Amino acid sequence: MERVPDNSIYSLQLDGCGGMQPLVAGAELPASAPAWLHLDYGQPQAERWLQQTGLLNDSAREALLGQSNRPKLIRQGENLLLILRGINHNKSDRPEEMVALRIFISPQLILSSRRRPLLSERDVYEQFATQDGPVNPADWLVEICDALTDRAGEFVESLHDNILELEEAVLENDMPASGQLGRIRKQLIMIRRYLSPQRDLVARLASEKITWLNDDDRRRLLDIADRLRRWLDDLDAGVARTAVLADEINNIMAEATNRRAYQMSIMALLFLPASFLTGLFGINLAGMPGADNPLAFWMFCLILTGLAVGLGVWLKLRRWW
Repeated sequence: MERVPDNSIYSLQLDGCGGMQPLVAGAELPASAPAWLHLDYGQPQAERWLQQTGLLNDSAREALLGQSNRPKLIRQGENLLLILRGINHNKSDRPEEMVALRIFISPQLILSSRRRPLLSERDVYEQFATQDGPVNPADWLVEICDALTDRAGEFVESLHDNILELEEAVLENDMPASGQLGRIRKQLIMIRRYLSPQRDLVARLASEKITWLNDDDRRRLLDIADRLRRWLDDLDAGVARTAVLADEINNIMAEATNRRAYQMSIMALLFLPASFLTGLFGINLAGMPGADNPLAFWMFCLILTGLAVGLGVWLKLRRWW
């Protein structure tokens, strides 16, 4: 008989009524009711147990030890091997760097592993405290898919809220911080990259002819796949909205640059006659008019001011200004 591994995150036995009984490390795995063992394969003890246990074949062992990251579904008789992805809520990590949850599930055993914590795994575990947890492995599988989808949906909605705030700010000509829009677009694209195959995986899971999956489980899985499809549509809409937003920001910046260049051109035009006259009267040659008149300088300044005012009025009448 296999024994419960040391340092497992969760090790429990489902009681079939929504509750659970904790399993002691080193005790034999029960055969009377399904058990859930959840491990951190980055821990040496968990890694060693996964490498040595006889419950897994080589492909399942490699998957649970982190040899693959893409969403995957492999059927092995009445057993299933899955790799699902969840939103990364860990501090100092980016949410779009989704965490892989690796699952080997049979009618009597749920064996899951991950490297970084997931809120979705905690959501499912906390259901047992209220006697509202999964009653069997099929129910557990549906609940974990549902929890992963809910957390993904919350993050997609937060991205759309951020996009809406940016749109309102841009309408007020308040430019976003450098890199803010690019970061949102990157998150949209990366989340979609993982949710798209996960949607197909859940839909395929609902169609698998597994005896311990009943019609209600299949219906719930199809509902989850449909929710994933809606989140993917929202992600596509978000990508399109950010593209329009980027174009609008570029247009505003180009308009501002053109306006400043136009203003500089008007200023240069206003000072063009003055520059010509000051250059002409600045030459040191004999015969300059007014050279001996003490009022010549002030008369020259008055003429320059009149030229500037007259040119400004002319530009205003022509609607150049």
